[in-house]
Amino acid sequence: MEPSEVQRLIETGLPGATVEVSGDGRHFEATVVHADFAGKPMIQQHRMVYAALGDSFDTEVVHALALKTYTPEKWAATHG
Repeated sequence: MEPSEVQRLIETGLPGATVEVSGDGRHFEATVVHADFAGKPMIQQHRMVYAALGDSFDTEVVHALALKTYTPEKWAATHG
């Protein structure tokens, strides 16, 4: 799977999210910024992203995902 496909799946599952993905076809790194993360603990934010990826982990299409999640406010505060 290409990073662009992982990005598309996340953007489809979390409409309005800003998503950046890099990777080698099985191991990926993603940064996801979404307003719906507000007030949710990090584990719940990550579960939302995993849900957007559907069965990609179950079928081992995606072997590993290093994930960073932010609300738009947190992103602006930490990345200017």
